[in-house]
Parts: sequence; structure tokens; C-alpha cells
Amino acid sequence: MADQPSFDRMWDELSPIGRSAATGGYRRFAWTRADHDLREWFAGQAATRGLSLVLDRAGNQWAWWGEPSSGQRGVVIGSHLDSVPDGGAFDGPLGVVSAFAAVDALRSQGVQPRRPIGIVNFGDEEGARFGIACAGSRLITGALAADRARALSDADGTSMAVAMRAAGLDPDGVGADRDTLDLIGCFVELHVEQGRGLVELGQPVAVGSQIWPHGRWRIELPGEANHAGTTRLADRRDPMLAYARLILAAREAAERRNSVATMGKVSVFPNGVNAIPSQVTAWLDARGPDAEQVLAVVAELRALAGDAGGSLEQESWTEATGFDPGLAARVGSVLPDAPVLGTGAGHDAGILANAGVPTAMLFVRNPTGVSHSPAEHAEASDCHAGVRALTSVVAELAG
Repeated sequence: MADQPSFDRMWDELSPIGRSAATGGYRRFAWTRADHDLREWFAGQAATRGLSLVLDRAGNQWAWWGEPSSGQRGVVIGSHLDSVPDGGAFDGPLGVVSAFAAVDALRSQGVQPRRPIGIVNFGDEEGARFGIACAGSRLITGALAADRARALSDADGTSMAVAMRAAGLDPDGVGADRDTLDLIGCFVELHVEQGRGLVELGQPVAVGSQIWPHGRWRIELPGEANHAGTTRLADRRDPMLAYARLILAAREAAERRNSVATMGKVSVFPNGVNAIPSQVTAWLDARGPDAEQVLAVVAELRALAGDAGGSLEQESWTEATGFDPGLAARVGSVLPDAPVLGTGAGHDAGILANAGVPTAMLFVRNPTGVSHSPAEHAEASDCHAGVRALTSVVAELAG
């Protein structure tokens, strides 16, 4: 199959970018050197194929085969190239590489699509640097306000506006981009599965059914800095105790409400071994199949944070996302043997779906069931199966 050497070559090219020699994990954060190299790689792939490359108002990259218009909207495929801290190789890049490989396969078959085909690389999908997941797609759909995005800052205090300007973009132009959205007839995102559903089903590829509702919240817990050796326990105002209670409460509340809750990021000030903290800032990630239950978990934790003199404020929230039924039917007709799976992971596909864009997803088997970790994996044969599935779907949709 023509798609296999194409996929394998691109995968080998991407593999070293942003990879830690110590852990094997990736640190591909938005508007960094690694991100620049990834974007250059994407632009090079577009140029090699004679695709027109454009940036939208958030800096997302679009490579077009054919000229889309509001009267001739395109079939868009792709995903993202950034990562979580010490993330795996497949989350995001698998979808982008598979998209280019699918175009190669269509061309090798002599296909002349009646509709334009676009490949997208959404920026800052993981939100690892500035804290907002799917920032690129949220910006162009208006789900993330431009002023708020520009003011977001990373752990070093660098704002997104400053980081974008350093990367050669104009942050003043950031914002909702209806002109770009009007070019998308439908979006199909291929992604590595972030669980063991396909392992248990013994299948290499699945069709997505829905994305669970999910969100992120910022927690502020005040305390009083003091000496670790001379301050009696009774005299301490240690916000780490409140944080520990919140971690345990999150687990207990999530278990009761058929949800998941994670508190995996924390910033402690002054962060000294021999100093009682004066401030703890932490982040909560909560999701589940039922939005009401997820928000009930958050409400419990907000009350506990308030009892400790702190606060819990929403940074992002995405409702449950069901994919377009008509598009799902067409995808299902092309892949009649593929199982249908839901997911608790958020994706750019969900953001576009909530903005009214007809959207579908394909998942490729992950034998470890692990994601957001160097242990994340997909066998080459399953990746190739994913490319073949995506190629068949695009051939159907683009005619």
C-alpha cells in the first residue's frame, strides 16, 4: 500500500522533535522552539505536495488540496502536534501524519476529489503551557475570548501574547474566525485511543460516538509563610493541608458520582523545603458521562475550598459532544465492521462540533491503554489500518 512508506517516513521525521533523551517523553509546548520545528515540518509537508498553506487568526495551520470557499466547503482531516509534559508520541501527531498519508494514498489511486480536502494542525490543543485545552480551536470558534487568551501566562510568567509575538505571530489579530469556519464542510479527526476499548474488542480502528463533558478549574488556597522548624503545629496556616483534603475529596466525590477527577498540577509558594507555604495554586480536571454529576463533584470541592478561605474558579468547560448523525452514518457505511466508542478525552473535534461543524472521529488501537505518557503506543500495522480507514472515509466524503 502506498500509504505505508509515506506514513513510516513522516513518523520517523517527527520522532526526534521535542523528545527527552532521559525519559523518552515529549515536551512539545505551544510557541516554543519544538513547536516552531513541528510547524516547519507541517509547512514542508504541505509544500512537498503542492498544497496551499494558510494560517487562521489563532495561528492554526491549514494545508489545502483544492480551493475551498463558502460555496464549496472542504473535507478537513488532521489533529494537533503539541504534547502534554513528558507526553507520548501518538496523541495528536498520529492524526496529522495519517492525514498527509491519506492524501498520498488518494493521489496514488488517481482520485480527483470533487470537494477540496484540508489538513489542519491545531495549535496548543493540550494546553500544557497556558492551561487552556484546545486553545487554537476554541479561539477560532469564539469559545475562548481573545483578550483572555492573550493574558494567559505560563509557569515563567510569559503571556500567550508575548509568546506568540516571539514566534512571529501578531497576537492583536487573534480572535474568532468565521471566515475559516465557513470553509469547513466537515471535520474528521483520527486519534490514538486513550484507553483499552479496542484492545478488549480485538479491533484496530473504531468510530467515535461522543466526547464526555469535561472541564478545568483553578484552585487558590491561601496560607501564611513561616519557619518549618520553629512554628508550632497549632500556630500554622498551612494551605497544603487544605490541598491534601481536596485531593482525597475529589477522589471520593468522583467515585460516588460515576465521574473522574484529577488534581495533577500544583504550584506552591515559596516552595521551600524548610518553609510553610503562603499560597497553593492547583488545578482540577473533572469529566464523566453525565454533566450534572461532574458539576456536582466540582460544587463539593468548591465548598471545601471556600471553607479553607480559598476559591475554585472555572477555566474551561465543554458540554457532552455527540458527533453529527448524518456524517456518522456515512462514516459507518464506509467502515461497517468498525465498533463505535465514546471517549472521556477532549479533542478539537469536540470544539468544532459544539460550534456547529459536522464532525466525526476515528480511533486507532493503543495496546497499552496508556496515554499522556511515554508508554502510549500504537503498532505500525494498526496505524496503517487507521490510514486506510481514513482514506476510505475521505474518498467517500470528498467524492
